[in-house]
Amino acid sequence: MELKQIVFTILFLSAVGFFIRNAAKIIKTLSLGKAENRFDHQPQRLYNVFTIAIMQSKLFREPLAGTLHAFIFWGFLALSIIVIETILEGLLGNFSFSFLGSFYHIITFSQEIFCVLVVGSVFGSLWRRFITKVKRLQVDAHGSRDAAMILLWIAFIVTSTLFQNGTRIALGTYSAGWNYPVSSSIALFFDYSRSTYFIQEFVWFLHIGLVLAFLNYLPYSKHLHVLTSIPNVFFSNLKPKGALEPINLQDETLTKFGVSDMEDLTWKQLLDGYTCTECGRCESVCPANLTGKPLSPRKIIVDTRHRTAEKAPVMLAKQLESNPSVATHTLLDKYITEDELWSCTTCMACVNECPVMIEHVQEIVDMRRALVLNESRFPPEVKTVFDNLERSFTPWGFSHSTRADWAQGLQIPTMAEVGDAKKIDVLFWVGCAGAYDARYKKVSTAFSQLMKKAGITFAILGTEEKCNGDAARRMGNEYLAQTLMTENIETLKRYHVSNIVTTCPHCFHSLKKEYPQFGGNFNVTHHTDFLNQLVDDGRLKIPDQKKERTKITYHDSCYLARYNDVVDSPRQALKATGAELIEMPRSKDRGLCCGAGGGRMWMEEHIGKRINIERTEEALATNAPTIASACPFCMTMMSDGVKAKEAAEKVQVKDIAEILWEAVQS
Repeated sequence: MELKQIVFTILFLSAVGFFIRNAAKIIKTLSLGKAENRFDHQPQRLYNVFTIAIMQSKLFREPLAGTLHAFIFWGFLALSIIVIETILEGLLGNFSFSFLGSFYHIITFSQEIFCVLVVGSVFGSLWRRFITKVKRLQVDAHGSRDAAMILLWIAFIVTSTLFQNGTRIALGTYSAGWNYPVSSSIALFFDYSRSTYFIQEFVWFLHIGLVLAFLNYLPYSKHLHVLTSIPNVFFSNLKPKGALEPINLQDETLTKFGVSDMEDLTWKQLLDGYTCTECGRCESVCPANLTGKPLSPRKIIVDTRHRTAEKAPVMLAKQLESNPSVATHTLLDKYITEDELWSCTTCMACVNECPVMIEHVQEIVDMRRALVLNESRFPPEVKTVFDNLERSFTPWGFSHSTRADWAQGLQIPTMAEVGDAKKIDVLFWVGCAGAYDARYKKVSTAFSQLMKKAGITFAILGTEEKCNGDAARRMGNEYLAQTLMTENIETLKRYHVSNIVTTCPHCFHSLKKEYPQFGGNFNVTHHTDFLNQLVDDGRLKIPDQKKERTKITYHDSCYLARYNDVVDSPRQALKATGAELIEMPRSKDRGLCCGAGGGRMWMEEHIGKRINIERTEEALATNAPTIASACPFCMTMMSDGVKAKEAAEKVQVKDIAEILWEAVQS
């Protein structure tokens, strides 16, 4: 065995051993998290890895940043072959994949091209971070230094590859040609000499040394995502999008609820912490963060990683008792404040944008659960909501006996009068806002009139309907939420209900995706989908003389567009009236939240700019005289925003049902 082989073998085995040691630490740390099955539906998981991790689909939501990152990532994949070749050469003394013939030439050509693309992308990324200073990339000094070092490290790795090839071409080991387009040019700067041989050997060791050192530095860097992002995508949530994980309240062994410290998290949530690269995409779309609130989805996940790094080694060493400072502090309070958690609107924009499938909202709600269920810590307004839900089954303080008063004189039967849902086409789930809110009762009326005009037979539950539980659940009161949900399910099953339509996206999401967790399986439709289908089927006809080319801008509800992918139907229904739709800059699944989700509808904004004002300003900037919505919370927030901006005389906020009802009346 030659000296080069001996030296490399020692270097390689040492590096691999050190890496395995670090990887084992991470795996042991993950084992401290709660059990969670993320190994099901493997074909779908592999498909997600291909589309999201390999093809970088979510990164391309920002075209420039996505392209730069994709070139670096794909370059690493392409260069992995030459890394393997180099390792085998170091171990065996003489090895090459050249026996692959023409295919090997294609490999070397692609590697050269990717080397150039990687170097260009590295400097493009450095330019964006340090020259143009993209806001979401401006992290702390340590994070900036780490990012710069990693990027330059990558540049040195690929550059050393080119110089290694170039010196070998100069020495005659490789042949210059089309398959080495860049290295052949580099070779012109060297001659066939002993000094070139030494340079070649130095560059060879430099290249593989940088690779092995890079591999072992990653566990200590925020760029650990290089190793964990593919597993994190593989283990991403495949359950209905946006549905919160329930707490098994029947489990008598539970001594506390929710998440107050790292050991309360699942192993996947701990993996989320390791995977966050602090890219800031989540923060850049967070409505709370954009309007000056203390919440940063990025910080929530990074804080989780920091707390894990602080506590996990002590737990694994079984030394918590001898480390009271570690044992007594928690993720809550020491790292994450109540103001951060209660600022969240659960709009899920952070989850939607995260390129490595981190699940911020679930963790935030889990921590709210710990505050509410374990310590009864929540804002005063939240207590009022809980009290109202317990007494009157609605977040507002209205009497439950008046829940069906909105329908007086409209000849709308209740399920108690109908007796069995098999006698009707659909149950109209009115929701609390549709039953009590003075403005949204008009939407309930308009939608009912549209169904009648289309010949749809329907009924309501009336006083048998209770709040769907969404507000309580997202405010962290899982016990109250499950109580409301199971009682509603019992009522719906008693009438053999199978088809439900609702005007509230929060009711829609809860009934469709979260009621099945408790045995409530129903076919649930949002009224925008329902109405659009009626128009398409010709059951709702809009007279030509009623079609006006009025300008309308449509505000997407988070619980429709992001949670449930209802994007096209509302727009098609509006266009059917002859309206000219003007999109806001942030629309569809990238629309800005109105600020009312996650229980924020009933909480005051004491910090920063009001979220609804931010969104209203965007809507008013379109100069459309009508702002269309499809959610009672959105309607309230946008209407309040229009009034606050003193634009109520020239701009109206209407639900799609109201706009359609005006159009179909002949």
